[in-house]
Amino acid sequence: MVSAAFVCGGVWLGKLRVKTFRWVVRDTTARVGGYLFAIIFWLRKLQGNIMDKPIEKRLTIAGIGELLWDVLEDSEKLGGAPINFAYHCRSLGAEAYAISSIGTDRRGKAALEELDTRGVATDHITEIGGAATGYVLANVDEAGIASYNFPEDVAWDRIQINQNTRKLAGNLDAICYGSLAQRSEISRRSILEYLDLLAPEVLSVFDLNIRQNFYSEDIIRTSLEKADVLKLNDDEIKIIAEVEDLAGDEEEQLKMLVRRYSLKLGVLTRGGSGSLLVSPSSVSNHPGYRTEIVDTIGAGDSFTAVTVCGLLKKYPLDKINDHANRVAAFVCSRKGAMVELSEELKNF
Repeated sequence: MVSAAFVCGGVWLGKLRVKTFRWVVRDTTARVGGYLFAIIFWLRKLQGNIMDKPIEKRLTIAGIGELLWDVLEDSEKLGGAPINFAYHCRSLGAEAYAISSIGTDRRGKAALEELDTRGVATDHITEIGGAATGYVLANVDEAGIASYNFPEDVAWDRIQINQNTRKLAGNLDAICYGSLAQRSEISRRSILEYLDLLAPEVLSVFDLNIRQNFYSEDIIRTSLEKADVLKLNDDEIKIIAEVEDLAGDEEEQLKMLVRRYSLKLGVLTRGGSGSLLVSPSSVSNHPGYRTEIVDTIGAGDSFTAVTVCGLLKKYPLDKINDHANRVAAFVCSRKGAMVELSEELKNF
């Protein structure tokens, strides 16, 4: 027979096991609950920190106008001011589009391949049968200053805007155009009609970009009337001062243009002497940065790209001016317009 003590002992051990099990469960539950509480607390804190920071929308920017090859003594480099502008906007983190036309030739195919490699969207570059892809005979002197000779009646003289490109107009934050691509009536009409599709909040940037005799008073004035920003260099301000009958020094002339055409910003680049930015409420002067010049091709376009990205991000003029000069000096120290920027310069 099983003794009463043995039975009682067994019952006691059973109760002990049950109590121990319950304690372990309660302790484990408490520990897990504590861990979960801590995890939830920190997740919510992290979420709060993230939500407190403004989410920066990626900018969508286009350059419309001439796409061409800079034909140098020893090489050919892809360029054209609006295309260089789009490339540098892409380097600064924007979603960038080139709007132009090419021929169905070797240079046209090469242009699409290179832009694709460089991350610039080519969906809005149309092919024109029977026309050569644009090119320019570029000469760089001993000081690194480039001069150009532009053949006429090339593909970018016949720019076509397709339905896909019309739809793009509704997504743009900014667009840059110049006077050179308006030398032909076909491209001028395409550019002006496209600008009319844009919403009022889209930043329209007129890069005067005078080359040879491919401009007129009408082209300059009509382009200014559609612009929010004017960009020009120290040679071009002399021409526009005559066209617009401007008096005073460069700063006074730029202020007059800003007032006359209700511009958000006037931008004057002065080569190695820096730049001047004038808005309706402020002025920013910068002496520029010294650099060893290889060539100046594309430096002005990189300056415009930085300025536009900075304006869209609502940076102060002095910050924009400083970084634009840094980038332009870096581009001058390298060969060609589409220079790969350093990570420091891309971070803007």
